[in-house]
Amino acid sequence: MKKIGIVGGVAWPSTVEYYTELCRRSEEWHRARDPNAVARMPELSIESLDLATAVSYLGSDGDEESWSRFDDYHRAALIRLEGSGADFALIASNTPHHRFEAITRGVGIPVISILDAAARECARIGVRRVLLLGTALTMRSAKFREGFARHGVRAEGPRSEAARVMTVDLIAALQRGRAEGAAARLREIAKLACPAGTEGQPAICLACTELPLAFPEQKGRANFEDDGTVYINANMAHVAAALDVAVAP
Repeated sequence: MKKIGIVGGVAWPSTVEYYTELCRRSEEWHRARDPNAVARMPELSIESLDLATAVSYLGSDGDEESWSRFDDYHRAALIRLEGSGADFALIASNTPHHRFEAITRGVGIPVISILDAAARECARIGVRRVLLLGTALTMRSAKFREGFARHGVRAEGPRSEAARVMTVDLIAALQRGRAEGAAARLREIAKLACPAGTEGQPAICLACTELPLAFPEQKGRANFEDDGTVYINANMAHVAAALDVAVAP
C-alpha cells in the first residue's frame, strides 16, 4: 500500500476518526483477499496542527495577502509529510479546502480534496442538491460551491441566519468534546434550513469534520438517512477516496 499523510489536529477528534477508519478499512480490504494473513495496516504519518493557531491565521476574502500565514501553515505540514515519505496526503479538515489551490501549490505529492470526495459521493447516490453545514467560512464559500458544481451538484449554505449560528455553536461544542444532544441539535438546524414542504429537499453535507461525531451510530458511513433527511459524511467519503488511492497499483 502507498503511505498516507494526514494533516490533522484541526480538530483532533476527527483526526482520530480518520486514523481509525483508514486502519479498519485497510484490514477489511486485505482480509477479504487473504483471510488467513496477518492484518495489514497502511503506513501513515500525521502532522497534527494547532486549531487555535489555524483559526488565528484565517484571512479575509478579497485580500489575498491576509491568507498567507494560513496557507503557509498548512502547506508546511504537507511538505513535512512529503519529507516523511508519504506518497499522497489529505487534509482532515474542511475549512482549509477553501484555500486548497493556494495551500497545495508547490507540494510535490498529490493531495486528495475532501470537496471532490464528497461531491463524488453525492453524484454516486443521485444527490443533485446539497446543503452545506460547516464553519461560517465553509457555509459561505464560493470555492465549495464550485467544487460541488464540477460534479453536477448544486451546493449552498443555509439561508437562515439562525441555522448558521446554531451550526457554528454546535461545531464549537463538538470540538470541546460535548456531543450530548448533538444529533437533536442537527435535526433542529435541518428543519430551520430546509422547512417541511420545501420543494426539492436537499441532502445535507456535514462539511465540518466534527459534525459527523453527532451521529456515532452512523460511524463509518459516507451517507445515511436520519429523520427523513439524507446526510453526506464528507469525512468518510474522504477516507474512502484515500483508501482507493492507497491500494491502487
